[in-house]
Amino acid sequence: MDFEESFMNAQDFDNLVQVEQAQEMKESTTTTPPPVANKRGRKPGKKSSDKVDIRAKLERSRQSARECRARKKLRYQYLEELVTDREKAVISLRQELDKYRTWCVEVDEGRIPEGLPGLLDELGAVKQESAGGVLIM
Repeated sequence: MDFEESFMNAQDFDNLVQVEQAQEMKESTTTTPPPVANKRGRKPGKKSSDKVDIRAKLERSRQSARECRARKKLRYQYLEELVTDREKAVISLRQELDKYRTWCVEVDEGRIPEGLPGLLDELGAVKQESAGGVLIM
């Protein structure tokens, strides 16, 4: 009988452990989990000291906006200068193109345009043959 009593005691011990585990499970499920903090919106419990933080934040935001507008203004000025320079270059190139077109017309008519020999000398495109005196371009 002694063995059976000890066996019963082991069963009672197992039952006791199961009961304690069940109680722990109930306690853990009945307690509310810690609240999940929302990242947006006002936080509960904010005081007047936080108003100073909000004012400082607003001032930083205003300053950042001022700096952004200043950078934008500089960027637009730079781009306008760039466009103006490109327009001047386009006008200059068109004038040069018109000059070359008139030279082509004059060459086609058998005349040597004014300024063409000087330009060819600058470019080194003219070579004279010693024997024939022919211009080679």
